[in-house]
Amino acid sequence: MSSGDSNPAATPIPCEDVQGDGRWMSMHNRFVSDSKGKEPDVLFVGDSLVQLLHEFEVWRKLFSPLHTLNFGIGGDATQHVLWRLSNGELDHISPKVVVVWVGTNNHGHTPEQICGGIMAIIDVINQHLSQAHILVLGVLPRGKSPNPLRERNKRVNTLVQDKLASVCYASFLDVDPGFVHSDGSISHQDLYDYLHLTPQGYQKVCEPLYMRIKALLEMHAP
Repeated sequence: MSSGDSNPAATPIPCEDVQGDGRWMSMHNRFVSDSKGKEPDVLFVGDSLVQLLHEFEVWRKLFSPLHTLNFGIGGDATQHVLWRLSNGELDHISPKVVVVWVGTNNHGHTPEQICGGIMAIIDVINQHLSQAHILVLGVLPRGKSPNPLRERNKRVNTLVQDKLASVCYASFLDVDPGFVHSDGSISHQDLYDYLHLTPQGYQKVCEPLYMRIKALLEMHAP
């Protein structure tokens, strides 16, 4: 039995079409189509935090000039991203840097399972894009006050960071600038619903992220 068979977070599966409109699969197919003829230097893959980033000025200011594609879908967990990347989204592109930001939607999974899902995503990317550097972003804290999901996400980050310490083609970046205040609260000015980022929150996250991506691209320069 493979690790994917025993770990639901590392078993590729399309997102269930609970609303019946085929939206998720349509977006996946569009990503596959959009990638044909494109030559991105940077690819973002993940959940709504990736998808929504595309709508903000910080994307146009910092990431669009780097020739970046955004393959984020709201609600995705690790197993959904794993399926998408295994089914065509990487087939027609060769980015130098792939940014992975996923994990907060893996409800019902343990930190160890979520870490396994993220590592499975890294393996698939490396199989398709052996020359790319994979940058895994830490899962952000969530909820206005301390809660089990926040603790789970923190543990996921610790596990992933430890795993990546020995992987030469991938690295971890903690993009939390300190969203949790000294009293344990998170401000709606940073995460408007205590999960998704405001423009101010994205600015705090993206400035160090941009600097890391720039440095990785310079390493790829001839």
